[in-house]
Amino acid sequence: MIAYYIFSFLACCGALYVAGNWVVEGVSRIAKYLGLKEFVTAFFVMALAATLPNLFLAIMAVAGGVPELSLGDVMGGNVVDMTLAVALAAFFSKKGIDAKSRTVQASLVFTFGAAILPLVLLFDNNLSRIDGCVLLGFFFSYIFWLLSSRDRFKEIYSGHPISIGKHFDQFSKDAAKVAVGIAVLIIVAQLIVVSAKGFSMDFGVALPLVGILIIGLGNSFPEIYFGIAAARANKTKILLGDIMGAIILPGTLVLGIVALLAPIRIADFSNFAAARYFLFIAAVFFFASVRTGDKGNKREAAILLFIYIAFLITEVFAK
Repeated sequence: MIAYYIFSFLACCGALYVAGNWVVEGVSRIAKYLGLKEFVTAFFVMALAATLPNLFLAIMAVAGGVPELSLGDVMGGNVVDMTLAVALAAFFSKKGIDAKSRTVQASLVFTFGAAILPLVLLFDNNLSRIDGCVLLGFFFSYIFWLLSSRDRFKEIYSGHPISIGKHFDQFSKDAAKVAVGIAVLIIVAQLIVVSAKGFSMDFGVALPLVGILIIGLGNSFPEIYFGIAAARANKTKILLGDIMGAIILPGTLVLGIVALLAPIRIADFSNFAAARYFLFIAAVFFFASVRTGDKGNKREAAILLFIYIAFLITEVFAK
């Protein structure tokens, strides 16, 4: 039985690796066809698609009368994205992560705000409908800013625009490749989650521990594997577009929708205490490490990895 779980896990990891490469290659070419920056294309294609499970979970949580479940999902996921996902991408990158683009640097400020804003609004242990409007307003403000100037989202490759009409067949193939790749990333990540639950039941491992060490990690596998693939291909703008989108979208759009549908009132915040503090710490160090725009960021990656490990240890011993 153990061999079955090991084989299944390795097979899923292989599928994630292949799918991640497909999406990176496809997104890069689609950006050229559309004349869009790779950062913007990754934000709207990969990050938006990877956020769909968060949105579905949020809707199910609201329908089930437990909207705080969505809050935990978003907070835990953002900690993973800002620490483990970025750290692993930096370690696998051959030339480091280049974040000197003005669009990337300005988006970093919005990303930091999207990570911290829910914590500020939850200061009174409530996320009201007014708070939901604030979160949605923040999200649409960023989208308006990003699309309000062509310099922020348009880019000409090879000195001249590339016509989609002349390359429509290849564009269609790349679009299909990206769609299939994203679907594989999301589906396989969920299979890992299901396998983790089965492992917990079959071998008597505490489900909370498995949830922290495996399920929480499994939900972030699309960003992690996509980030590694992008880093290895030296497509750091695609990497940052995905990571920042994976932070901004759940933290503002998803939580904003949840708060509008069913305001969150938390009587006991102790279950979220560790995530609350580590989310703030992760946001600060993520902002500082990317803000430098320096390619030699292995040291910063090590710090982010240490924060993630400390978060895991704290969660395990706090249970």
